[in-house]
Formats: sequence, structure tokens, C-alpha cells
Amino acid sequence: MKKDLNIPSEVGSLRLVEKAIDELSLEMDLSDEVYGNILVATMEATNNAIIHGNNSDPNKNVKIEMQSMEKVLKIHIEDQGTGFDHMNIPDPTAPENLEKINGRGIFLMERLSDEILYLDKGRIVVLKFNL
Repeated sequence: MKKDLNIPSEVGSLRLVEKAIDELSLEMDLSDEVYGNILVATMEATNNAIIHGNNSDPNKNVKIEMQSMEKVLKIHIEDQGTGFDHMNIPDPTAPENLEKINGRGIFLMERLSDEILYLDKGRIVVLKFNL
């Protein structure tokens, strides 16, 4: 099973990603817990690609590929930005960051997915979920 999306870097495009995940969940008969993990992690990664990677430039796209193989779902999210250093992200659980309204996306992605890869200087994020 495979789904591909190429969306403009507009926050409104997130609804297309949510729809694709909903369809995927129905096709694969995912449990509510697995569906929730996939939805939140993928939406966070896509939102980061739109806002931080592509600076919300509607002329730039975010490419999303969803593919299930055996008992693993792999979601590949790629932006057209310059990337980022995933090893140098502030810890949202540190006391000085607890009241900040931003900065939890990567933290959530890493905890909700079974494996996460950052490729091409962080321009590509691959989320893996065991099914």
C-alpha cells in the first residue's frame, strides 16, 4: 500500500494530510492508538516542514510518501528548505521551556513513532511505525 502527496507550504494543506491518514487507517484497519500516533507525529512533521523548512512559502512544496511494508508503515516527509540540526533542539521538558507554547513537535514525533530518521541535513524526516 502506498500513498503520495505533494502539498503547498500552507497550513491549510494539513487537512489533505489528515484525510490521507484517515483513508490509510481505514484501508489498513489500524487501532485507535496506532492511528493517533501516526496522525499526531505526521501532522507535527508536516507542520514543521511547512513552517520551519519552507518558511510557509506557498511556492515551495512538501512531499509526503506513505508506504506500508509487511508490519511497518514508513512516512517520508521532505521540504525544500536548508535543513536543521536535530541534535541541537531545546528540551521541551526542561524547566525553562515548560511554559513555552512551541517546541514540542520533535519531542512528540520521537515518542510517538517507533523509529525516526533525519536525512539530508534534516530536510527529510522518515517516521516508522510498527503495525
